[in-house]
Parts: sequence; structure tokens; C-alpha cells
Amino acid sequence: MVGGGSCRGLDLTRSLVADGHAVRVVSREGARRAEIEAAGGECWVGTPDAIGTLRYALDNVTVLFWLLGTAEGGDVAALHGSRLTMMLERVTDSTVRGVVYEATGTVDPALLEGGAHEVREANRKNEIPFRMLRADPRGDRGTWLRETADLVDSLLGQERGWATR
Repeated sequence: MVGGGSCRGLDLTRSLVADGHAVRVVSREGARRAEIEAAGGECWVGTPDAIGTLRYALDNVTVLFWLLGTAEGGDVAALHGSRLTMMLERVTDSTVRGVVYEATGTVDPALLEGGAHEVREANRKNEIPFRMLRADPRGDRGTWLRETADLVDSLLGQERGWATR
């Protein structure tokens, strides 16, 4: 499940679909449904601001992406704190086999480190495998996309064959 139907999220969706993955993309509103579906994804209307709207979005999901390193507006601190913690609790008894957390971006570095801590704690408590996405989402999109896809492959025990980082 890709959290966010941004341009980066759509690029990631296209890449994952091309690799044979089914992708569910969360969008705060259905206005981006056509773009998400054109990229090969399934649109799920929900928001990390209200974790209950994502409850069933996890059905049959293998990898959860928390790609909110450039989140704006609303309670950004909660997205990397209490909302993330609630989402990770729901992952515990689900089909999710791993979490990719975007630990770099425009969000206050202290909030991103707090989110990284929450992901590590979920791993410590419930053995939820995770990967920290460190590619800067403001930088080269190809680099970000390759690192993200490599992290998925590592969670799933696959090897992409791209040059090592």
C-alpha cells in the first residue's frame, strides 16, 4: 500500500506494477482516482489523519509505505508520531510483511527521527520488518525510485539487479 498519490507515489506505482506487484494507493480524496488507476494502482480513499479510514486498506497488503517525508498542513507531528504508531499497531495482525518509512524530506528532522524511532519500536515489540528510505524526495526522482524499489525487494527477499548503493 502506497500512502500518497503524489507524483512520486504515481511513479512508484508504475514501477511496482511493471514488476508484477498489485498496488493500492491511498488518496485523501477520490479526485486523483483516474491518475492512480491509469498508473495501474487501486485507489483507496482515506487519510493518515484518520487511521480508521485506512483500516481495511491493509487487506492483503504485503508492504506498507509511509511516504510522508514531505507532508504539509494538518498535524504533521502526529503523522510521524501517534498516527504512525496507530498504523503500526494495525499492521501487527495483518498480511503486511514489512514497512518502508520515508525518513528524509522537508518535515522537521526531529519529527522524522521520532517516526523512525516508532518504526524501530514496532520492530522490537512485534518483529515488524522495516526499511528506512533515506533518498531525498526533493532530489533526483530516479534515485528515490530505485532506492524505494530496492527496499521493497529486500523486504520481500528479492534482488532487483541494479548497481549496489
